[in-house]
Amino acid sequence: MNVDPGRQLRAIARLTVSIRLAVSALVLAAILLTAALSSLLWWRTAEATSRQLASTINEQIVAAVRKEVSAIVDEARAAHTAIRTLFLQNVLDTREADKREFVFLSQLQSQATISWVAFGWPDGSFFAAHKLGDRHLEMMEISLTDHAGQRRVDEYDVVPGDIEFANRRFEPTEFRVADRTWFKAGLAAEEPQWFRVMDHPTGERPSIAFAGPIDVYQERQGVLAIMIEYTRLARFLSQLEVGRTGTAFIIDDSGELVAAPDKDADELHPAKGDTKLLPLARLALATAGDEGRKQASRSRLTSTGAAYEVALAPLPFHGWSLATVIPEAEFLGPVEATLRRLILGLAIGAVLAALASAMLARSVIAAPLSRVVGELRHVEAFALEQVRRHPSRLKEIASLSGAIAEMAAGLSAFRKFIPADLVRSLLRQGVEAKPGGSIQVLSVMFIDIAGFTGLSERLGDRVVPLLSRYLDLASEVIVANGGTIDKFIGDAVMAFWGAPQPQSDHALRCCRAALGCRRAIDASGLADDLGQPLQIRIGINSGHMLVGNIGSELRLNYTVIGDAVNVASRLEGANKSYGTQILIGEATERLARGAIITREIDSIAVYGREEGFSVYELIGLVGEDGVGNEPPGWVGHYAQGLAHYRARRFIAALADFEAVLSERGRDGPAELMRERCRKLSAAAPDDSWRPVAALTTK
Repeated sequence: MNVDPGRQLRAIARLTVSIRLAVSALVLAAILLTAALSSLLWWRTAEATSRQLASTINEQIVAAVRKEVSAIVDEARAAHTAIRTLFLQNVLDTREADKREFVFLSQLQSQATISWVAFGWPDGSFFAAHKLGDRHLEMMEISLTDHAGQRRVDEYDVVPGDIEFANRRFEPTEFRVADRTWFKAGLAAEEPQWFRVMDHPTGERPSIAFAGPIDVYQERQGVLAIMIEYTRLARFLSQLEVGRTGTAFIIDDSGELVAAPDKDADELHPAKGDTKLLPLARLALATAGDEGRKQASRSRLTSTGAAYEVALAPLPFHGWSLATVIPEAEFLGPVEATLRRLILGLAIGAVLAALASAMLARSVIAAPLSRVVGELRHVEAFALEQVRRHPSRLKEIASLSGAIAEMAAGLSAFRKFIPADLVRSLLRQGVEAKPGGSIQVLSVMFIDIAGFTGLSERLGDRVVPLLSRYLDLASEVIVANGGTIDKFIGDAVMAFWGAPQPQSDHALRCCRAALGCRRAIDASGLADDLGQPLQIRIGINSGHMLVGNIGSELRLNYTVIGDAVNVASRLEGANKSYGTQILIGEATERLARGAIITREIDSIAVYGREEGFSVYELIGLVGEDGVGNEPPGWVGHYAQGLAHYRARRFIAALADFEAVLSERGRDGPAELMRERCRKLSAAAPDDSWRPVAALTTK
């Protein structure tokens, strides 16, 4: 055996350097590869999440704008229908100035988005009520002479609950209603239509108008128009949060701007919203084409080197579309900034890790190898008695050191018998007042005593004093809050608000009365024959209903009828199912929102109707009834549970309803919903299931 210890020493020295560099390189490569893959995965996930967030925000904006546009359209139609009905029923004559002014003014005040209520006669005369922002309005009448037109303008200031006359002026005008397209088309039409209107007696103000003919006794009187100025839409758009620098536009099918956000826009101040991103919206609209405008779409466009996310959605009005333009950097910028910081952090970490790995490699690998090399030097010098075994945590190094020691021992024994060259060779071997009425928006309330049927059977005629006291208390509260008592039906009381005297806050008054009735009954000490406090149930709803003298020529009843009334009656009965006292419809909640504390109980389909609607429990008035200005904490738990229930997450919903019961002790709706969730979680419903409770009784 020929062993060359010098060559073995040089080979181990080269191996030591290679191992140290290799370990550092492998650790660094693993860190960088893991960092790169993690960063790429994070980037993709963050980008998808950010885009999804932008999409969700956009969907919420679209839903809000659609709802507002639908509300505006519906308000205009409702106002037109209400005034038209008064004319058709001969309650109001088109030339009856005082009543006409009152009716036009009431519609203008009751419908927040309406800018004009106008009427034109075939002879060219014109009358209109015109809103001037939120604090002023004007009544104008234009009469024509042979030579010129004269406009009389009465200005009013809006004060809480009323208006005050401010000024009257007369001025010449060149406005001729008979020359206007909406008037000519409306006069010739059979039904009201929508028109785009640019010019008014006050000047050029882009608007839309719902205009149609008024016929009385088959004689065409003129054209009634309800107009909404675009500035109302501009003000609404300014309330939407479209990111920090994004914006939303309403555009018509020709690409013309209808509205851009402007919080100061109204009938006095033209819209001056920022339109610098409008060309992108128009480009997206043009790219979508006629077919593409009929459905929601998204596109990515660039301008002046910046990328923008542009979303288009059709609106429920004559070719209008909503375009939202959000700079891509707004929702991807933070991601990119975070990614840059992450990469920088990873780079610093990789460098530190490489240094640590180099130090680790030196202490764990290089140093022991150096000691092993030293032993080889002894072998090279054939100082075999000086070779020592060096223990190591690394199996390979420990094995190497042992092998050298064993080799030395072997050489030592055979040194005398084996030639030196042969020894060196062996050392080199080793190796993750008449029948008639009108349709109005009113609020109606039904109230009765819980369990009255059984109570009356047990008490017999002794129920009369109890019933009288209860009806006295309820009547006093209703009258004190400006309500009209319709009728008593046994223990039930029916009352309504908003007629005969208009009440702009009829929904709030009705809610206040309901809470007052509950307080009065509780404070009265009234009890049943078993000594239990008298319990009442109340149902409230608002909406369009026929109000007036209903009946025959022999007997009339001033009452309200209609679907909204029926719903209120059903809501009163629904209290029994939910264990509540006061339930209100979604229209009432919307009209009184901000002044009342409520919680949404459920979506129900009352007897006789298939369509479901939201039902709310009236808890109290803001700042009153011991509820403060915000709903109690358990209301949030219930709302979260209801959302989970509607999303078919029954186990999560059950936990939220349990939280309500834990906080309140007893809660009828939470107990009911808890039982539903238990059943539904035990036997999952099929795809036809809807989160709408059907009330099978009247």
